[in-house]
Amino acid sequence: MNGRFIGSMVLAVAAVSAGTAWWWQGKNRIDASDLQAVDRGRVVYAKACAECHGQDLQGEADWRVRKPNGELPAPPHDASGHTWHHDDEYLFAVTKHGLARFAPPDYKSAMPSFVGSLSDADIRAALAYIKSTWPEEIRKRQEALNQKR
Repeated sequence: MNGRFIGSMVLAVAAVSAGTAWWWQGKNRIDASDLQAVDRGRVVYAKACAECHGQDLQGEADWRVRKPNGELPAPPHDASGHTWHHDDEYLFAVTKHGLARFAPPDYKSAMPSFVGSLSDADIRAALAYIKSTWPEEIRKRQEALNQKR
């Protein structure tokens, strides 16, 4: 193979990689300004999330103190919690696959996987609803995390 061919192949791979990265960057973005997604998410949240995280996104009482079984209570998803400390990709992944997949082996959590019970669109909608309840300043800070990816 000559140098020109190898150079062309390297450029082609770089272009495809850049295009894929650009496309993927927005794939799991959660848009709290999409009113249809927020409305759908409100319904999904009520059915799949509110039992643990509360109808008003308030979480369980003493959510930072472990229960007798070693699990941490469900945290709030409102501005008082830490949900907004994470980027959209992480929030989507934890919601879809459950916390156990991302936590240390000895970490105890009741957060289930929603694979097979919620579609990706439902997960994004529930997260859009959650984000829509945050004050503008919190949304901006959380969006800055998305920009770092």
